[in-house]
Amino acid sequence: MADRRPEEACEQACESLKQQDYEVAVKHCTEALLSLSQYPPAHLPEPCQAELDRIKIETLLYRIASFLQLKKYGQADEDCRHVLGEGLAKGDGSLRAVLCCMHLKGKLQIVSNVLSKSLMGESL
Repeated sequence: MADRRPEEACEQACESLKQQDYEVAVKHCTEALLSLSQYPPAHLPEPCQAELDRIKIETLLYRIASFLQLKKYGQADEDCRHVLGEGLAKGDGSLRAVLCCMHLKGKLQIVSNVLSKSLMGESL
């Protein structure tokens, strides 16, 4: 995968979440998702498709957290449908694998912190 743009935009979104710059995080996430849509899934080898799926799930989680902070609940709900609907419908464990990977890299805590704030301090 020569073009690293979706990965870079995803990482920038994570950094924006850390800095509590939610509008910028949404911008980076949307940029990553648009870039990912340029890759036709049928024409990619399995390892590349798995990496693109990982980036997409991670990006959607960042965008959900950002939308919730910005009180854009309809948009957050739509992204939740993509993450949960597609992730669980596949039934291949990819959603769980992405969450585990994010946890190991310390990225899931960032999302958890932002979501906790949105849920009025309730612990996740």
